[in-house]
Amino acid sequence: MTNGRERFLDKAYQVRTDEETRALYDRWAEVYDEELGENEYRQPARCAQALAERLAPGPGVAVLDVGCGSGLSGIALHQAGYGAIDGCDFSTGMLKKAEATGIYRRLFEADLNRPPLDAGDGAYDAAACVGVFSTAHVRPDAIDEIVRVIRPGGFLVIGLNDNFYRSGGLAGKLDALEAGGLLTGRADEHGEHIVGTGLTGWVIAARKAG
Repeated sequence: MTNGRERFLDKAYQVRTDEETRALYDRWAEVYDEELGENEYRQPARCAQALAERLAPGPGVAVLDVGCGSGLSGIALHQAGYGAIDGCDFSTGMLKKAEATGIYRRLFEADLNRPPLDAGDGAYDAAACVGVFSTAHVRPDAIDEIVRVIRPGGFLVIGLNDNFYRSGGLAGKLDALEAGGLLTGRADEHGEHIVGTGLTGWVIAARKAG
């Protein structure tokens, strides 16, 4: 506890099971925005910018905010000009916070490690996964299901911390999808992640072939 408030950021890298992850994020929901704001969380804005550079924003452009959490990534997408934003998350507590932002067209619960997502093939012009892939959180194979719901020619944007990027699992999965012709035009950009912790991160952007 600091100043009478429990801190959760370090604990996010300590959970090891789905049950621990859900319980942590349900508890974290009430103070998530405040704690991430204090630590200058850059990835939502970085990912929204990366998407806007590839896909012109507009009121009818459909984007799935994967692992939307409290809505920080959705807010960044909304501020970038995207108007048809859906969100999904593993934590019901986080979904309630996201609903309170008023920017989502639809919100639904999802366990990305146990597909399918509640969305049709090619339902979205893009999917943004901000802070979703991390140790003991979402496994790299979840990319297959996320790509399924992106239309051919649509875009995938991922923001993740440096430690998980260097572990190689996610990069290896993306390499395989590129080699198989499903993704193209991939760009990996290093930069700020959570400034207050000193942790840097990556924004990965790619286009679904078709």
